[in-house]
Amino acid sequence: MADPLSAAAEPTRRRILQLLAGGSRTVSEIAAEFPVTRSAISQHLLVLVDAGLLHAEKVGRERHYRVLPSGLRTLQAEIDRFWTDELDRLVADAQEMRNNP
Repeated sequence: MADPLSAAAEPTRRRILQLLAGGSRTVSEIAAEFPVTRSAISQHLLVLVDAGLLHAEKVGRERHYRVLPSGLRTLQAEIDRFWTDELDRLVADAQEMRNNP
């Protein structure tokens, strides 16, 4: 299984997750939003499914993809573990430096 944080870190995959946040879509509907081939989008979708972020359901001849809330919770937990007090202090220091050059 792919790591959810690594899977979502790739910009095309992040955009796919954003698109699917609005509801289920077919591969063709998703691919229409990108300047790459449907095959390339299918590969990205497979990574997201493998990471547990999406669910694919075959309906007739089409596959419909939707976001898995449990996968997003796992991703959020990964981000929360990464975002430590050290990073909060770094952000505060950067904001102070910007406000007081």
